[in-house]
Amino acid sequence: MKTTVLSLLTLALAINVNGQTNRYTISFDNAVHHEAEITATFPDLDPGPLSVRMGRTSPGRYALHEFAKNVYNFKATDSKGKALKIHRPNPHQWDIKGHDGEVNISYTLFANRGDGTYSQIDETHAHLNIPATFMYVTQLGDRQIEVDFNPREDLNWKVATQMPKVTGHTYTAPNLQYFMDSPTEISDFGLRQFVVDNNGSPQTIEFVLHHNGTEAELDTYFEQVKKVVLAEKEVFDQLPQYDYGKYTFLACYMPNVSGDGMEHRNSTILTDREGLAEGGMKNNIGTVAHEFFHGWNVERIRPKSLEPFNFDQANMSGELWFAEGFTSYYTNLTLCRAGIISPKQYIESLSGTFNYVWNSPALHFFNPIEMSYQAPFVDAATSVDPVNRENTFVSYYSYGSVLGLALDLSLRQNKLNLDD
Repeated sequence: MKTTVLSLLTLALAINVNGQTNRYTISFDNAVHHEAEITATFPDLDPGPLSVRMGRTSPGRYALHEFAKNVYNFKATDSKGKALKIHRPNPHQWDIKGHDGEVNISYTLFANRGDGTYSQIDETHAHLNIPATFMYVTQLGDRQIEVDFNPREDLNWKVATQMPKVTGHTYTAPNLQYFMDSPTEISDFGLRQFVVDNNGSPQTIEFVLHHNGTEAELDTYFEQVKKVVLAEKEVFDQLPQYDYGKYTFLACYMPNVSGDGMEHRNSTILTDREGLAEGGMKNNIGTVAHEFFHGWNVERIRPKSLEPFNFDQANMSGELWFAEGFTSYYTNLTLCRAGIISPKQYIESLSGTFNYVWNSPALHFFNPIEMSYQAPFVDAATSVDPVNRENTFVSYYSYGSVLGLALDLSLRQNKLNLDD
């Protein structure tokens, strides 16, 4: 009898957990026109309207980008397929009324900018930044999420993401925050990986590359990536404990993307138009070093002002001079330590950064914290009116990098350094 009761309780719990999972599908039949068809199911809902939203920004980006502008053909039904009433209280929200405890939505997404902020869909790949792709319900943020990516088999597409696989092309995230922080590259990419013995807790480093180059070029570049990973590991004595024992570089070096790099908890997006044979072998490795360092600084040594990340408004932080600036300081220092650039090249870069900051009239207007507050206006932000940035703003990347240099030199007078 006890065994029967326990089995029934276990089954009931499994049913409840299963009911608390929000499920998404995305397909790319019209990729040639940069479109995806997306569905989402939100089950086991409380009575009353359900507010579905499209994000306005994404992790690592501090300005607003209004992703709802690329959504159309929105529809909502209940569990029986009955069409539901939809009200739009603002440009990025859909209020759905009259459901029976379940809401199913569908919509078309247009996406044609491949970088760390937006998504891009064509017949070469589906490059997905999750907040620019999927709608969500804020009140259901603690629910587990499953997403079926439906890659184009006729184009030999595969899926790469920091989310763990459930089965086939279905992946899962423990909650909304992790889902939104999990960019995904779907393409005919190349893959390299190695395992780091991380003080007895092995961590797998994956390098995914979508490009038009050769396998030999990927092999050569991956050797540089390995040097960067191991050099930065020495700064902290160990790698982070990645949530699923794996860190994934999602690199896309294709002529149709826009240059960018964007950090995430267990992965990073790297995009550039230069292929490895066209200068990318040398010019893109700095972004690799910068974004991987973020796996510690900003992802785990994290400003309180960025946690939890708000997808509905600009995220302002006074600590970006440290989060981005100290990371920038270590970028070229890492490349020099790894033997990828020479000491002369390192000093020249350092001198250029110092002169840019030291000679900027912007230092009269804002200190490093206040300069960090400008991020919502400058972090890939757009405006049509003239601004006076040349005189009033110096990048918190550079400002913080110079402060990192100053602290490092000060510590070295006492036989320490910034690593300590």
